Amino acid sequence: MGDILFRGKPMSRHLALEHLLKRDRLIVVVGTAAVVALAWAYLASGAGMDTEMMADMPDMAPMPWTPLYAVLLFAMWWVMMIAMMVPSAAPTVLLYATVKRRQETTSGAAMEVWIFLAGYLLAWAGFSLVAVLAQWALERTWLLSMAMASTSAILGGTLLLAAGLYQFTPLKGACLRYCQSPLLFLSRYWQVGRSGAFRMGLRHGSYCVGCCWFLMALLFVSGVMNLLWIIAIALYVACEKLLPFGRSLSYAAGVTLILFGTIVLARTV
Repeated sequence: MGDILFRGKPMSRHLALEHLLKRDRLIVVVGTAAVVALAWAYLASGAGMDTEMMADMPDMAPMPWTPLYAVLLFAMWWVMMIAMMVPSAAPTVLLYATVKRRQETTSGAAMEVWIFLAGYLLAWAGFSLVAVLAQWALERTWLLSMAMASTSAILGGTLLLAAGLYQFTPLKGACLRYCQSPLLFLSRYWQVGRSGAFRMGLRHGSYCVGCCWFLMALLFVSGVMNLLWIIAIALYVACEKLLPFGRSLSYAAGVTLILFGTIVLARTV
């Protein structure tokens, strides 16, 4: 992989294209930031939901399910995942952009970066679909309120406890390892071409889903549209992935979640 990442280019050729390639990198940075900003703006606006009514009447029966409502919920979940996960994935995306900038002799490198990001987002689209199905099942059994929060202490406590235990599993550790180290991921799974970029992005997104899916399930505890809870989880995910002591932080979060889950369940006895 070292040869692939840092293959040399004739100096004159490199200098002739440096300005253009820097512009491509700037487009990737600005474009990614814009995507995240728009996603957060969408969530802050309520994601198409009447959040004031949901907050005022949390004990009402959930909305009736229609195809349009299901699509709206899917969009809400997917945009939420984009807002929460893309910032912590930015180091991998930008390292990939840097590698492509060293490899490519044309500005087409930027397109492969966007394809990589599209693959990453597709993985979270798959998670969003599963989340919508889970929400449908929970609402059908009256375990979610109109505010999309758990109405059952047993459900809430079980989710907290299970999320805490998952922090200690080998699967969590393996997925977090690749999320924490963009260089490790790219060196192991590098593929060429646009199809390769898409597969790499999808694989990286799959690792991030494996790392964080249980944390996202905690949104059902306090309310799927609870913006403060969304921000808190997003900040934690960023710290877990980007800080050098991320694995220790993961263990600490696991202990905390297990403690709170146990307390919630004990109160139901």
